[in-house]
Amino acid sequence: MTTIQQEDSRIPVTILTGFLGAGKTTLLNHVLTADHGQKIAIIVNEFGEVGIDNQLIVGADEEIIEMNNGCICCTVRGDLIRILTELMEAKQGQGDQRKAGFDRVLIETTGLADPAPVAQTFFVDETIADFYRLDAIVTVVDAKHAGQHLDEGHEAQEQVAFADVLLLNKTDLVPEADLLQLEQRLRAMNPAAKQYRTLQSKIDVAHILGIEAFDLAKKLEIDPGFLEEEDHDHDDDVTSLFFRETRPLDIDKVNQFLNEWLQDHGTDTFRYKGVLHIKGVDRRVVFQGIHMLFSSYADRAWKSNEVPLSEFVIIGRNLDEAWFKKQFAGCVAS
Repeated sequence: MTTIQQEDSRIPVTILTGFLGAGKTTLLNHVLTADHGQKIAIIVNEFGEVGIDNQLIVGADEEIIEMNNGCICCTVRGDLIRILTELMEAKQGQGDQRKAGFDRVLIETTGLADPAPVAQTFFVDETIADFYRLDAIVTVVDAKHAGQHLDEGHEAQEQVAFADVLLLNKTDLVPEADLLQLEQRLRAMNPAAKQYRTLQSKIDVAHILGIEAFDLAKKLEIDPGFLEEEDHDHDDDVTSLFFRETRPLDIDKVNQFLNEWLQDHGTDTFRYKGVLHIKGVDRRVVFQGIHMLFSSYADRAWKSNEVPLSEFVIIGRNLDEAWFKKQFAGCVAS
């Protein structure tokens, strides 16, 4: 857990997700026409043998690759790895050089996709992991129909749970009181994600590209007050747990906690990330994971004006809060 991360020169990847009709393609068009000065390789996925998203994307110099005949999180995951490999080889001077001139990759998933397997692609395949880094998962939320989507579909809940950024789109169609209620509901499901209101998916691209939200290059910004808001009226399966401890943690106890956690709760844990204060380590240990896969590394040294502490958030389904509190408390160093 104490390997110091070097400067990361890998190609950044943004995963764009959101339920059907939320405005993902509109956002993609906005990104392609924005003045960001970067060449983006676009991978578009649709559920079905014949896709139309590629026809809806504005004409641009970007490399646009369409993936059909299945959801990107299941049947065509092998195609995703193949396409990423082809882009990598072109960048390295092999293969089709028309695909070589890109600075980052943006993957638009089908509205029925679970983001987890897509994100896991950048961890489980060693070649992909060495060349690409997951920059952020951006989820577009249809503010008008979000309540229905979250009530009826696990996919919509998982898209919210895995997000680093939530874009509340079509806000002009919803009264202010309903928007505030929706924002509160989303915060209860995922307090770590930043929220922005949008019209026609228009957003400053600096809020969604190059933000290094997934690998936590910056200090994790979690507001524990999100968890202290009044209960909302919905009974969502997806919940979040937040932990903070100023006393240093014992590395062996932490590892034991992780082993038991992933064995008993790994399949129900969608996202988890945070900063740990480990006894005997003079640097912050950054910790993050998806389901059963996790990584950690020693980040920068604690600043003189900082109080070393551990804080992290867990987002998942059917989480036993009492169990997690007891196990985390047991990680405190003697």
